[in-house]
Amino acid sequence: MKDFWQRFSQNRGAVIGLLILLLVIVLSIAAPFLYEKSPWAMVQRPFLPPFTVGQYFLGTDPLGRDLAAGLAYGARVSLLIGLISTVVSLLIGIPVGAMAGYFGGWVDDVLMRFTEFFQSVPSFALAIVLVAIFQPSITSIVIAIAIVSWPPVARLLRGEVMSLRSREFIEAAILSGQTSRTIIWRQILPNTLSPIIVLASMMVAAAILIESALSFLGLGDRNIMSWGYIIGAGRTVIRQAWWISVFPGIAILLTVLALNLVGEGLNDALNPRLTRKGRK
Repeated sequence: MKDFWQRFSQNRGAVIGLLILLLVIVLSIAAPFLYEKSPWAMVQRPFLPPFTVGQYFLGTDPLGRDLAAGLAYGARVSLLIGLISTVVSLLIGIPVGAMAGYFGGWVDDVLMRFTEFFQSVPSFALAIVLVAIFQPSITSIVIAIAIVSWPPVARLLRGEVMSLRSREFIEAAILSGQTSRTIIWRQILPNTLSPIIVLASMMVAAAILIESALSFLGLGDRNIMSWGYIIGAGRTVIRQAWWISVFPGIAILLTVLALNLVGEGLNDALNPRLTRKGRK
């Protein structure tokens, strides 16, 4: 663990990304304490510009709601959607990829053709269709993002499992009489955690972008404040009140950038050999 943190800290971008991500997490946790009123509460007159009144330093939206409170509560929604949808994607993609890579043959063909079916449709277009079918809600958004996000996990894990399948320790486990389930669970999956963790960090960032885009198009949950919802609410008055769309846009930009930087740092820390080869 000490060596991991040493390698991770050598990547300055990853450290900066981690600090930004921690700041967003702290803000989302502290939102109820920083802003006791609901983010939906109308606290001032509409279109109050930012940096003019101390209590509402980011201004107000078209309905007079505190934009800073919306950003704080929206951070919680965006992060939770990103994390939950990523976990669901991993729960789908890991078993599919593991079975395809381990068993091969017709099992691999069937599972990969099934995976390619989802990859043949543009992911965002499929997410829009799924949310529209199931009606916009926090649950349908998470399900839609998970459905369009699991194929890369399956393909990545399939390749990793295929490379491990011919290793000596796997052959020894087979000869010792261990079942396929035990070999996959105890021998193979622990050796694939590194690429999965790196990919998961990227998937959280992609999920936040998809949720924001869906909310911007009016397909978000109307009962939950999110960054995409705030941008969507301000798009019709962007010339009159630019701050309503700009501030949540900056929040999305920084969060997604931080997650990508952390993912790059994790890749360097978990795969030191690849990093050294790249430098050479």
